[in-house]
Amino acid sequence: MKIGIVSDHRGYDVKNKIKKELKNIEFVDYGTNSRESVDYPDYAFELCKNVVNKNVDLGIAICGSGIGMSIACNKVKGIRCARVTTIKDVKITKIDNNSNVIAFSSDINFDKIKRIYKYTIFI
Repeated sequence: MKIGIVSDHRGYDVKNKIKKELKNIEFVDYGTNSRESVDYPDYAFELCKNVVNKNVDLGIAICGSGIGMSIACNKVKGIRCARVTTIKDVKITKIDNNSNVIAFSSDINFDKIKRIYKYTIFI
């Protein structure tokens, strides 16, 4: 399994924490690479292009609310992105909607984020 991961400037720190936790999981970081303000759709589109082209199996997108990234991701044909806040959200969107990208708010407690994305990867 290969995971694509992306963030805007507000999600940058959370993205880096997730990357440190992705032991034994191959991932590709599509940016951003700093806390400088960026146009998040550019990064969302890069991630989604690679999910659609099967360069990665699943995507994780992080921004301040998780909403902006999910909206941008869903503009890409072939992407089914859901903003998730619980494991139940992940379970429902993966099973019912066959989602291939999940979006998080960078404001969620990191331990909760960790449980959610780990569940997503192994469901």
